[in-house]
Amino acid sequence: MKYANGESSSAGARPAGGERVNDGEFQNTVLEKLGRLEAKVDMIVGNGQPGRMRLAEERVAELEKNDLRRAVYDRIVIAGITFTITLAIGVIVAWRNFFGM
Repeated sequence: MKYANGESSSAGARPAGGERVNDGEFQNTVLEKLGRLEAKVDMIVGNGQPGRMRLAEERVAELEKNDLRRAVYDRIVIAGITFTITLAIGVIVAWRNFFGM
């Protein structure tokens, strides 16, 4: 099986020619891969410093706060527009009644 990074898996495969795989080599390979995995996890989660996940969570929190603020501003603007239209309709109706149209 081939992985995205180009490495191949030897799980379930037997060495060619009936050779035995040395347990020490297998352990070294597993420990090397585990070390790379640990480094990637530390990069994502953070090892004493903010990792990528923490930075992403902070960005999402900032966007949520800005979205809430924008929603409040949108409601205020919509209320102002509604008030202006209602006032204009009331003035037009009063004007027509005043002149008897």
